[in-house]
Amino acid sequence: MSNNDKLKVRQNVSKKKAFKELTIIRDIIFWIDVVGESHNQNAIFARPFNDKDALPQKLTSKKYKIKNNFHGYGGKSYKCIDFKKKFYLIWIDQFSKAVWFQIFKEVASNDSSRNKYLDSVQEPRQLSKSIDGNFDSSFVISEKNFLYGICEINNRDYLFSLNLQKTKQDIHQIKKFKNFAGDLSSNNSASLLSWIEWDSQYMPWEKNELFFAQIDFNGQIKKIKKFSHKLVNANKNVSFFQPHWISEKLLVCSEDSSGWWNLLFLDVSEIESIFIKKRVEKNLIEYGEPQWVSGITFFSGTIKNLFCLAKKENNLIVEQYKDLEFVKEFSTPFTAVSDFSAFQKKVVFKGYGFDFLSNLVEIDFAEKVSSNFIEEINVVHIQDCSKPESFWFKGFEDQSTHSFLYKPLVENFRKPPLLVRAHSGPTSFFDGSYNSEVQYWTSKGFFVAEVNYGGSSGFGKEYRERLNYKWGIVDSYDCKALALELTKSNLVDSEKVVISGNSAGGLTALNCLLYGSIFTAAICKYPVIDLKDMHYNTHRFEKDYLNSLVGNYAKNHDDYINRSPINNINKIKKPILLFHGRKDTVISYKQTLKIQEILIRNNKYSEVIFFENEGHGFKNIETKEVVMQKSQDFLKNALNI
Repeated sequence: MSNNDKLKVRQNVSKKKAFKELTIIRDIIFWIDVVGESHNQNAIFARPFNDKDALPQKLTSKKYKIKNNFHGYGGKSYKCIDFKKKFYLIWIDQFSKAVWFQIFKEVASNDSSRNKYLDSVQEPRQLSKSIDGNFDSSFVISEKNFLYGICEINNRDYLFSLNLQKTKQDIHQIKKFKNFAGDLSSNNSASLLSWIEWDSQYMPWEKNELFFAQIDFNGQIKKIKKFSHKLVNANKNVSFFQPHWISEKLLVCSEDSSGWWNLLFLDVSEIESIFIKKRVEKNLIEYGEPQWVSGITFFSGTIKNLFCLAKKENNLIVEQYKDLEFVKEFSTPFTAVSDFSAFQKKVVFKGYGFDFLSNLVEIDFAEKVSSNFIEEINVVHIQDCSKPESFWFKGFEDQSTHSFLYKPLVENFRKPPLLVRAHSGPTSFFDGSYNSEVQYWTSKGFFVAEVNYGGSSGFGKEYRERLNYKWGIVDSYDCKALALELTKSNLVDSEKVVISGNSAGGLTALNCLLYGSIFTAAICKYPVIDLKDMHYNTHRFEKDYLNSLVGNYAKNHDDYINRSPINNINKIKKPILLFHGRKDTVISYKQTLKIQEILIRNNKYSEVIFFENEGHGFKNIETKEVVMQKSQDFLKNALNI
């Protein structure tokens, strides 16, 4: 890799403020960013809303590692609550394995300096003792100064409470869940709690239940009610997404009984007779996504000003509701959005596009806002960028299947080589956002295709369920079908077709080499290669995920064997490049180690590279540079270019 190539990789990893885990409370935005040179040190920051020149105020010190490990994949690691006219900041610290909190108030305007907007009215306090487990950050505070939350201990989830006036206390368990729980929320007085639960044989996007609890004056559960309705979930498996209270008695969420995650407004005036206040059913629009991590937000605000995020085809829109009535739809230039948060008429989020990195968006809807966000948003575009083209093709069983195509930026070949990308998950999806690896290869003259194979999200429940019991079949077939269509169209060199995939996408990629001759080589990061090992040894969250992807292990044992690349690796004679981190807790690097010798023996260009300090997903820029350099060297040999 030339110095110019290294520079490109470094430029693609933004050095600016990351604004992770955005929240807006009143006129202040909060977020998390790295402090110092180490990625192990971070802090919570704040600054005034829509004041991009304001210097951030650091609210927490270096003594904390603020991180959420809930259910293995984590999510948002802190919560700021507007309580008793003050800011209650609560966070999860991995050094002490405990919950901490601190109280702030706004600095008087005449005392405000350029980087101090909040004054501490109580020093940081360690609320809980250390636990051998994980906390979630969906905290709730009651008028009686109880903090409610969900934690994970010994492979079981619990609803717990802590007294905000005490320190280093044992967590008070007030409910032991049957298995998994998440998305804890409450009405303003915290007299009513809500959450979702799901059992181990389902993932939360396959089936979950929505629960409500009435809390008594002593902070204990008085009554619990599971929501069930003949129009929604009485007779079918339904996934509820992000229950969010918009008033003392009204809650909004989305649910996929129609085949799409659509809006549902519930009246909880009487916990024994919860009824549907309003349903908003729209085909081809999703108000939700698979809950791999906690704290994903598609709804924010109150009944007076509720803002909703929705995926519409390959774009995202923002909708405004007032008193449950639709007000306006705002189109955006974004292909992906994260950290969606609103307070009154102020909205903040991060937007991603095909030719720019994450962009902090701050919109005040009290001011005049046009129906098109593009006029209000300024983004710094990346030059010389290959634009994704949405392309539908016939996949497994001739079903219409989606992909993004990226044409090469330079003509280095008579016909460009093709790089097909299979996403992870496998229920994830490609959204067309800027990806440095995609742009790197198009700048080298490659044609790149991202396949949203059957099982991908964002195209409705039926599309997502195409992969049920057929993982390793449908996904691989769709990748091969797209590659064949592109070669038959004479757009790419049929002798130079490569497939790449990370994690679940690695299984897809390796099975593509095993069955069929279209692919010349494969590049995989931390791939799934042994379904039997995954069944027995993966972490708790995904322990029974294979029930829907492959089938019951006892009844479908042969499928687990036949679809595992590790059992067929001797049949693959084509070059493969594998990368794996030795700290991977999702897929053990030892599985990759088992096939290293066979791969190298089968093809002289095959190579396996391990990274000592990486886990499931590479974080360090130095690692990413090595991956790109090794990948380029590998393809020069494997494709003879």
